[in-house]
Amino acid sequence: MSVKVRFAPSPTGKLHVGNVRTALINWLFARAHGGQFVLRIDDTDLARSTAAFEQGIEDDLTWLGLVWDERFNQSKRFDRYEAAAERLKAAGRLYPCYETGDELDRRRKVQLSRGLPPIYDRAALDLTDAEKAAYEAEGRKPHWRFRLEGKRVAWEDLARGHAEVDTASMSDPVLIREDGLFLYTLPSVVDDIEMAITHVIRGEDHVTNTGAQIEIFEALGGPIPDFGHTTLLVGADGQALSKRIGSLSISEMREMGYEPIAITSHLGRIGTSDPLEVGESVEALGQSFAFAKMGRSPARYDTADLDRLNAQALHAMPYEVARARLAALDCDLGEAFWTLMRQNLQKFDDVKALAVLVRGPVTPVIEDPAFAAAALAVLPETLDETAWSTWTNAVKESTGAKGKALFMPLRHILTGQAHGPDMATLVPMIGRDRIVQRLKGEAA
Repeated sequence: MSVKVRFAPSPTGKLHVGNVRTALINWLFARAHGGQFVLRIDDTDLARSTAAFEQGIEDDLTWLGLVWDERFNQSKRFDRYEAAAERLKAAGRLYPCYETGDELDRRRKVQLSRGLPPIYDRAALDLTDAEKAAYEAEGRKPHWRFRLEGKRVAWEDLARGHAEVDTASMSDPVLIREDGLFLYTLPSVVDDIEMAITHVIRGEDHVTNTGAQIEIFEALGGPIPDFGHTTLLVGADGQALSKRIGSLSISEMREMGYEPIAITSHLGRIGTSDPLEVGESVEALGQSFAFAKMGRSPARYDTADLDRLNAQALHAMPYEVARARLAALDCDLGEAFWTLMRQNLQKFDDVKALAVLVRGPVTPVIEDPAFAAAALAVLPETLDETAWSTWTNAVKESTGAKGKALFMPLRHILTGQAHGPDMATLVPMIGRDRIVQRLKGEAA
């Protein structure tokens, strides 16, 4: 069987780390099996869905490398959902209910006070035509519930193993609101059937919903896909993911300087047995993906791990890949410059500050003018790859300084900083004229 999965975001907000992880796992699973990844825009809520959010979803997925094989909008398929609803009504599986939200809330409270589960009592099934007409005359519009069979629904979950849900313990789910708006469940099942989705992969918070959805698949006579419910994200401390991190959008992470491969490597490998290292590409992550590698414990989302992977991605980035971005920052000082500086990057834009070390201006930090003067006196005329060793040996003989007392003052003078790139490689890039100026205490 060929694999076909779908990611179904609602264009009512930006993509954040939680739903991007779902998209990524679907994409990786499809690629691991040579299958297809479908982008389904769940825009049945016309009042809240916007074109701007829809475009943002596409931009974020494209930037992450999660290209889709098919794409469609649910708002273009209302006729298909209407047809399915009529079939369910004719079969007696979709029935009208007239209770208001307040009335349902009161019933739940009464049930709880009696020690009963707060599930819908199906009172609407006993309404006569006259009672329905009376409600309609009052101006009430019905919401429509799917009548569950009240049975144990079992499936073999890709992530959890054997799973069962007893639909007798559930309320009949509302599929259509009073205003005629389709809720998520019915359009999702209809689309999964008609688009031949083979696997539905999502978070474990949807496990209970799966029992009801399988019954809807059966009622509509469609093939039932395989299901996989992945563990949810928690923070580095093992507690629920903080709102600050959980709501962090991919567009914000992009603005913060994170590389797409760092994000996909992080989200794709936390909670698995794979080492938490940056992947060569998102395609390579897909080739190594397997549900068997995923643990049952919640996946820990730690920004420190993401920062480490981001640095790894930059440290391995070839000059050919970085060149256009360097040029856009006016920092393309050649391949040797990039090869040296990339090892010091946490975010790509950090290269701007490192370029200043080469072309200035740098304000030298001189604690001992006599030391600086001595170093200037023995500065080699030609600065090649051996110049740093030759120079520091000469300064050592001239001043008697050695170790940290030798190297640190020179770094302070030439870069104005206590830490940074390898000086042996940096010195020829700075050039003799600038080094002379800095040794004299001049910004250059």
